[in-house]
This record gives sequence, C-alpha cells and structure tokens, in this order.
Amino acid sequence: MEPKVNYVLVGLFVVVLSAVLLGIVLWLGKGEYGTVYDRYYAFMQESVAGLSVNSPVKYRGVEVGYVADIRLNPENPEEVRLTLDITRGTPIKEDTVAVLHVQGLTGFAIVDLTGGTRDSPPLTAKPGQAYAVIKTGPSLLARLDSAVSRLLEDQSLSRLLANLTTLAQDARGVIDQENRAALKQILSDLATVSRTLAARSGRVDQGLTGAAQTAEHLAKLSRTLNEQIPALLERVNRSAASLQAMTEELARTGKAIGALVNETKPNVEQFSRQTLPETSLLIAELRQLTATLQRVARQIEREPNALVFGRSLQPKGPGE
Repeated sequence: MEPKVNYVLVGLFVVVLSAVLLGIVLWLGKGEYGTVYDRYYAFMQESVAGLSVNSPVKYRGVEVGYVADIRLNPENPEEVRLTLDITRGTPIKEDTVAVLHVQGLTGFAIVDLTGGTRDSPPLTAKPGQAYAVIKTGPSLLARLDSAVSRLLEDQSLSRLLANLTTLAQDARGVIDQENRAALKQILSDLATVSRTLAARSGRVDQGLTGAAQTAEHLAKLSRTLNEQIPALLERVNRSAASLQAMTEELARTGKAIGALVNETKPNVEQFSRQTLPETSLLIAELRQLTATLQRVARQIEREPNALVFGRSLQPKGPGE
C-alpha cells in the first residue's frame, strides 16, 4: 500500500525554507552591500608579489577597505597602479602613506596606511586625475634589500671581509704546536691554582672575614673622624684667632717699646756720657775697699785680739 503524500505541505516547507535562507543571506550581506567606498590610486615602485585583488587595506591596523584592481601604470611601466576602495569617512589626509606589508611567512600581503596627522588637509584629486593619489613608501623588505645592496656595494665591507680573512689566517699561524702546548700548560697551572684555592678555602674565608672586619673598623674610624674633625677644626680656628690677637698685641707692644726707646734715648745718651764714667770710678774704689776689708778680715782671723789691743809688734830678729 503506497503512503499518501501531501504535496501542498512539502511545497510550503520548501518555500518557507528558501525564504529563510534568502533572509539569512540578505542579513549577512546587509553591512557589505550598504557600505559606501571612495576610490583612490596608489603607485608602487616595488614588486607587489603576494598582493591580490580583494586584499584588505588597513589603516593603523584597522581594516578600512580592499584592493579593487592591480595593474601596471599605463604611463610608467616601472610602477604598479593599485586601485583602492576605502570606506567613506576614513581620514585619508595629504600626508597619508600606503605601504606594502607582508604578513608572516605565508607571503600574503596587504596595504597598510600610515600617517594622517590631525592638522593635515583631506586628500583630494588634483586636476587631470581620475582619483586622488595616495603617497606610497617602501616596504620593510624593500628597505632591507636596499640596505643590503648598499652594504654589498660599499668597498669598506670588502676590505673588512679581507681583513677578517687575514686575521683568521694569522690566528691559525699563531696557534701552532708550541703555542698550543704553552696554552695547555697555562690551563693546567690554572687548574692547579684552582685546586689549591679550593683546598685552602678555609684560610681564604678567614682572610676575607679579616678584610671585612678591617673594612668595618676603618669605617668606624672614618665615622669617628668625621664626628671629631668639626670640633678639632673649631679649636684650630679659635687657636688661630687667639694667635692672631696675640700677634696684634705683640705688634702694638713693639710699637710702644719703640716709642718709649725713642723718648728715653736722650736720657740714655746722657747717662752713657756722664754717669757711666763716674760709675766706673765708683766701682774701682769699691773694689779697693773690698780688697782692704778682705785683708782686715784675714788679719782678724789670724789675730782676733788685735781688734782690742791693736796689732802686736813683730819681734826683732838677730842683729836688729
């Protein structure tokens, strides 16, 4: 028995499903179809390998459009003309620069827009141009290629490589059998010194400890000196001030003595002319008197009774 099929329901289901699919497609494409683009030209003087139609155009990392066309410049075959569709409202200024940027190791390239300062005027098409032309700059690979080319063309690099080659040859000549043996002996001596130091690590530690203590004592001494030096300097300053005052006082005293000498100079001269001779006579007489008194004293010591009875007469000798 064959089942009965309601073709009306089947047809209705297909129509509804198709309408849903169409609505989903329209909803997904609503944003893209509703976007308005402005067209620009960009002329590249380097290879655009890896760049294709519909490749994204990014402004500071934000996707703002796509590459609409890639072809050689009809007016200059050394350039590649890129047609860029960029979302209207993107701040494309006169100082905006388009740079080819290769992403990763895949070789897939995009157009990256940089620049566009706030004070720069918007970019517009000049007379005779179909679309406004965005300035272009060399990509990273182009800059590296140019730098390497200049480096290879520079003769100094060749001289440097020749010098390095000569240096390597000289090094091989220097490190001969004898020098290698000497180097081996030096390494052996260093190993011996290392073992000796390891065996005497205790003494080394003690030495380091002593050095640390010495440094600490020096630091304490330095702190003590720093504390005492200001007081010592103050004492020295006071002593210097006292010495200066004493010097000034001595100077004043010397001046006073000089003035006194000048005042008494006439009296001293008169004393020297008159009084000194008389004083000399007086001293001579005093000397004579002293000699006489000494004789008298000796006589009294020999004959004490002579002071009362007078001097005794000397007995006369025979025949007197």
